[in-house]
This record gives sequence, C-alpha cells and structure tokens, in this order.
Amino acid sequence: MNIDKILDKILEEMTLEEKASLCSGDGFWHTKAVERLDIQRIMVSDGPHGLRKVNEEKDCVTDESIKAVCFPTASALACSFDRGLIERLGKALGDECQAEGIAVLLGPGANIKRSPLCGRNFEYFSEDPYLSTEMASAYIKGVQSRGVGVSLKHFALNNQEHRRMSISAEVDERTLREIYLASFEGAVKNAKPWTVMCSYNRINGIHASENPKLLTDILRNEWGYKGLVVSDWGAVDNRVNGIKAGLDLEMPSSMGKNDKYIVDAVRLGKLNIKYVDKCARRVLELVDKFEEGKKSNVVWDKEKDHKLAAKIESECMVLLKNDDNILPLDKNKKIAFIGKFAKSPRYQGGGSSHINSYKVTSALDAVKDICDVSYADGYLINEDRIDEKLLNEAISTAEACEIAVLFVGLPDMYESEGYDRSHLRLPECQLELIKRVSEVNKNVVIVLHNGSAVEMPFVDNVKGILEAYLGGQAVGQAVVDILFGKKNPCGKLAETFPRKLSDNPSYLNFPGEGDRVRYQEGIFVGYRYYNKKEIEPLFPFGHGLSYTTFEYKDIEVSKTEMNDDEELTVSVTLKNTGKVKGKEIVQLYINDEQSSVIRSIKELKGFEKVTLNPGEEKRIAFVLDKRSFAYYNTDISDWYTEYGKYNILVGASSRDIRLKTSVYVAPTNKVRVEYTLNCTGGDIMSTETGRELFKEFLSDVNVGLDIDSDSAGLAMYNELPLRAMVSFSDNENITREKLGQFVRKLNIILNSDLY
Repeated sequence: MNIDKILDKILEEMTLEEKASLCSGDGFWHTKAVERLDIQRIMVSDGPHGLRKVNEEKDCVTDESIKAVCFPTASALACSFDRGLIERLGKALGDECQAEGIAVLLGPGANIKRSPLCGRNFEYFSEDPYLSTEMASAYIKGVQSRGVGVSLKHFALNNQEHRRMSISAEVDERTLREIYLASFEGAVKNAKPWTVMCSYNRINGIHASENPKLLTDILRNEWGYKGLVVSDWGAVDNRVNGIKAGLDLEMPSSMGKNDKYIVDAVRLGKLNIKYVDKCARRVLELVDKFEEGKKSNVVWDKEKDHKLAAKIESECMVLLKNDDNILPLDKNKKIAFIGKFAKSPRYQGGGSSHINSYKVTSALDAVKDICDVSYADGYLINEDRIDEKLLNEAISTAEACEIAVLFVGLPDMYESEGYDRSHLRLPECQLELIKRVSEVNKNVVIVLHNGSAVEMPFVDNVKGILEAYLGGQAVGQAVVDILFGKKNPCGKLAETFPRKLSDNPSYLNFPGEGDRVRYQEGIFVGYRYYNKKEIEPLFPFGHGLSYTTFEYKDIEVSKTEMNDDEELTVSVTLKNTGKVKGKEIVQLYINDEQSSVIRSIKELKGFEKVTLNPGEEKRIAFVLDKRSFAYYNTDISDWYTEYGKYNILVGASSRDIRLKTSVYVAPTNKVRVEYTLNCTGGDIMSTETGRELFKEFLSDVNVGLDIDSDSAGLAMYNELPLRAMVSFSDNENITREKLGQFVRKLNIILNSDLY
C-alpha cells in the first residue's frame, strides 16, 4: 500500500478531536502523537546556523540547549556568494540533526534587509532577493539531503523586531512581489522546503498566520508548494481563520484551547472539515518523511564541524579596505592585537538562534601558531563608557608596535531578536580607541565583529578594514588565516554599508507609527536606491577586495534578439593577473535601458564564484531567463517583459562594472492596450509593432521624418499626444479623423493575438 492510501486510511480512522490535536504542537518543540493510531511525535529545533536543541524532557523555551557547533550567521554566509559552500554547511547541520533526532531545523531566514537597524539582520542573508533566494535554496538542499527538514522563515515581510507581533506592513503589490516575496519564491520552487514558517506580523492589515492570499493563493496555488506551513511561535491570532487560510500547524502548544475552537467551528458548520483534513494530513506527511529518512548510525563529530566552521568563515569575510597592501601581515614585524574581541570574540547574535557553543577559538588563540603579538583589552565589551586605564594601555601597546590590529564591533546588547537598533554607531569607547590609536600608529587594521552594517567615521584614518560579521565559534582561526595570508579573502558584501543612517531608503518610515509601517520606498531597497539616487555609499553591495587582481574580458551573448520564453547565455572570461591564488565573485546585473515603468538602474541576476591560480583564466557562463528581464505587472497580475533593449552588466560589484553588452527582448505574454488620441508617440513606439505602425502612418500622411535617425524629431513625437499633431502641423493630411482611424487600426492589430 502506498503512502497516500495509508494516510487516507489513517485520516478515516481519526476522530475530529484527534485531527484538531495534530494541528497544534505538544509543548514547545514537538508535534502531537496519536498513540491509538501509532502516530509518533517529532521534534523540531531552533537554528539556523547551529543546533539549539533544548532539554527534550523539560520541553521549555528557556531551558539551556545542548553543547553544539555555532557556524557563521546568515549575514556572513551570504557574503560568500557560494552555493556549494552553503550546501555543504546544510549537510553538516542535517547530520547533526540526525544524530540528535531532530526532524526539522527552524531556518533559514530569507527576509530582506530593508533597514540596517533590524535587530535580527544577522539571521538574514541580504538586501537583494536573488542572492537571498539562491543562498536559502542551497542551504535547504544541503539540510534536506540528509533526511531532515527545514523551515523557511519568516513568511513574509518580517523586516523589523519593533512590535513584530502586531505591526502591519503596508506594501504595494509590485514591491511585495519583486522584493519581499521573491526572496522566498525561488527557494520554495527550487529547493522544496519541508515546512514554511509564517511570520508574526500583519500584511496590509491581515495576520500572516491567517492570510489566504499569502498561504494558499500565492504559496500553494501559484508556487506549487506541497509542504507544511507552521506558525512562528505565538503568531496565531484566530486559529479557525488560520486553518481556512492554510496554516497547518500552530506552535507552540495552545494546551488544547485552540484545538477546541477548531472542533466547535466544524460542529457548528463554521469550518468545513476538508480544511482540517488538509492540515492534519500535512502533519502526517511531515512525520512520515522524517520516519522514512531517519538514520540511527550518524555520529556527530563536533571537532570536525568546528574546523568546517573556520573554513566556511574564511570564505565569507570581506576585505573592505587595504591601502598600501598592509594585508597580509608580515609575521616578522611587531604586531599588536588590541580590543577585547580579540580575546573574547562576538561570533553570534542573540535570541532563538543563540548556540551553546562547545568551544570558541579567538584570534589570540589562533595567532600563537604563527607569531607572538602584543595584546591590550582597550575597552569594556558591554559598556559604552571609556575606561581610561584600558585606553591608555592600548595606546602604549600600539605605540610600541609597527602594526596595530584593532578588534571592534557590536556588543550582544546592540543587536538581537526582540528589538531593533537605534543607530549604526559602534560603542563610544571603541570609537575613541580607534581615534587615539590612529594618532600614534599609522598602520592600523580594523577587524569588525557585527551582524549588520555600521557607520565608520574612522574609514579614512586606517589602512585596512576586514569585515568578519558574526563568524561562528571558529571565527578567530579564520580571521588569523586571512590576516596573515594563509587564506586569500574572497567575500563580497551582501548588503550596502551607508555612510550614515539617514542615507538608508527606509529611514523616514522605519519602524513605523503605532501598529503600521509603510514601505513607501517601494522597490528601492538597498543598492537599488543608492544607485537610483546617485548616493555614494560607504561600501557598495557586492564590494570586496582580494590579495590578487582579476581581469574581466571578452563578453559574449548567445543571441542579440530573443523572446522572453527563451534562455540567453552570457559568457565572460576571468583571468587572475596577480601573484597568488584567489577567488573572485563575478556578478551579473541587468539594466532596462528605456522602461515605461519605474525600475532600478540595475538588478543582480547572476553570480559565480571562480577559483584561479596566478595567470590562469576561465570562461564563465550565465544563463538568463524571463525573470531576469521581467517586472511584476499589476495590470495582468503576472511577470512581464517589455519589448526593448536590455543592457547586461558584468563586474566586481554593483558599482564596479567591467563589461557591458546588450540584447533586445520581446514579450510572449501580451498586455491588452487601448490607445487613444491622448497617447503620445512614445507610448505607441514602446513596442516593436507599434513603432513600425507609427512609421507607416507618418509615411502615409507624408510626414518627412525618419524616426530611426532623426533624434530631434523622435524626441518631439515621444512627448506629443496624437491629438496635438493637428495643432502643431500645417500638413493637411493630419486630421483628427485620420488619427482616429490610425488609433483604431493600432488597437485591432496590437490586441489581435489576445483572442
């Protein structure tokens, strides 16, 4: 008997009360068992960058979790731009879950970094939906390849911690689709997560946990999702409405209270039993998946995973600045490590993802294998106040050395689940330390430990800046490997670092008023905004330096004209022109040269991480499809590609474009048009057919204009309504009647293939 028939039989035998009971958890971390029918309960666990398994017997959210391995957080992982690396991490986490009997790991988080102030940004990948969905997909594939499920979260628009359980994110449909849902869409379609976790917040007034448009219309009907939808812990408002909307499992347990609401609603005819059956069946399917994939002989080698954490972090760190090639460090010089984070690194964020690490390697630990360094604390970690004794000790240490490496960043209290940051500054004691050390030593390198972007008033006064983010429990080893050149830095920023907070596009509308936050910046999130506004960031999206250099050359496209249902291959050659082996992240952006709707100047649509030896070169290919060129057209409720010229930009960052070519793309899904005499020539010429018909009309009425070569004449007709041609021309052939005939012909021809 196949599994579908088995589940059908189980559902037939279950009572209404038993079905309702499956729709909520058993305590904090388990699904409910139905012992009468031999249905086992399964355990879920917090993640996403380590296993936070709590005491299984106590089953309490506050109980200390088991000793585990803390890997780099998502803010660091995304900077690797490395799908294979993230998938390898996922496999390690999946094995850990198998060893500990965990069925579902609660992660990854694919929410967009709308504001650098979001307290949970360290758990999210990027400000860019394409990068976010690619990283999430790789993570999901890795974990689930080990017979363990994930929970893709927080669906959707959970972009702040302030009033996160009650806030309503007010967003227009195009922004919702292009930015905030797009970061989940590809992961759902390509990686098929076992579960998706709905967010706490409301979306345009409706709770995510009872939002049928979100959970059923889009997630299931449009994207084809077949898995289970679980609530964030405590996200349920009206459980009956949630059942109708497609929320299968409420977590944690409501201790039977909401189960009773479900039963009563069915018996009173307010809830169709078919909705309960669907939800209960998905819980049964989840239990079956885990039972089928359960492995009893998996050994969790924590030391092996610790070394893997160091390797992964070394691929994620971003070298932001390296004046005078101060890095890599010469171990024969007198070097000082200054700052408490060199001894006690901040390597993870606070809240539900906090790992009880079984060991931590600091930079001071790791550097002992390379050379002797001087050390000074410099500051107090959890205080802003300046400790003059520590500061003076640090200044003396820096004066006595040739190079001072300052380990600074954000303390635990600055960023965590549950609250947002109020500013982008480092603690005052650290800023003063950097200022004073820079005055006595001109060879200063900064190592940053932080979960999200920070302001850097010191940027012009130091020679090197290495962004480590929250790099996991082996961050010290990875930092030292980069500082001394054992590893070549190869990370790129997955978010824009603004010069100041007020430069950020969400600045005027974050965190909102009362229980409403308006996403009035629309699609202009992150680099999309900075590029459009021509605001120079501190460091742009995609930026990252290397100890070697790379040459980009020979860009080619597989065709110069195409329909949007075809694929386009873009090829470039990358060469290592330096003296050491290195990795480069080649980024591909698309620019719609002349759009009738407001669009970003460029959007990331492809990336590849390439390893090259000195003098070696490789040919790299990107494959682009319709979504690479399309925007979300709310008139047709679908993705639409306007006819026109699209520039293909390839480079080392969003602001460092090295190669450019173009392709003309025509849409295959047509939009109904209704031209009138108030339409301009530019409106008509926005399509290839319209342009040809307009040229034909001008010829018929003896207007001596070649719109393909007369730029001045073209500019005039672009803005001129058809009706105004009567007034602005003494040509007797141009009459309102003839213009009306042309418009009718135009509408018939352009809409003919819609019927």
